[in-house]
Amino acid sequence: MKLYSYFRSSAAFRVRIALQLKQLDVEILPVHLLKNEQQAATYIEINPSGLVPTLLDQGQVLTQSLSILEYLEEQYPQVNLLPKNVLQRAQVRAFAQHIASDIHPLNNLRVLRYLKKQLHVGEDAKNNWYRHWITQGFDSLEQQLQQHSTTGQFCFGDQVTFADCCLIPQVYNAKRFDIDLSAYPLIQSIDQHCMQIKAFQQAAPEQQPDWNI
Repeated sequence: MKLYSYFRSSAAFRVRIALQLKQLDVEILPVHLLKNEQQAATYIEINPSGLVPTLLDQGQVLTQSLSILEYLEEQYPQVNLLPKNVLQRAQVRAFAQHIASDIHPLNNLRVLRYLKKQLHVGEDAKNNWYRHWITQGFDSLEQQLQQHSTTGQFCFGDQVTFADCCLIPQVYNAKRFDIDLSAYPLIQSIDQHCMQIKAFQQAAPEQQPDWNI
């Protein structure tokens, strides 16, 4: 099993967390986004979107982080990352997709690059853009966590789920941009608890082979 990854990619971070939680052996193949290695012909041949992550398993190519999580959940069910209850599974997926579909796409690297290089947005304005969408998204996530009767050490009770795999990388990025998280006590508590777990620690950007490249 091989994972094309970039250490700071929150989408790749999600998949790395799941792989660690499921204790799957994987070879990390760095794709340096700042050096545009994702646009190399050899990589485009594997993943025409030119994005990370890309998972290679059993001769098959899988893209898009949430689809990869679903694949891992079905193919390697020894550690479950979805609840057994049908309604809770839907709630977990909705929470994860809120991050992956509504928050992250507005703030990923190619969007920030376009704002700066094509639209000539200044550094301060670019960072304000980033903070605006993170804050708006976290306002909603915190409220959802308050409303869920199952919120505990993790987003949904005492079991790690897709929701946590998506939340922790987004919190990591928020910290990188110096966003004040004091208004989100539940998000902060879940982040602190998760980052005490070895699987989350090993999946973190600082532990990746391309951290210092």
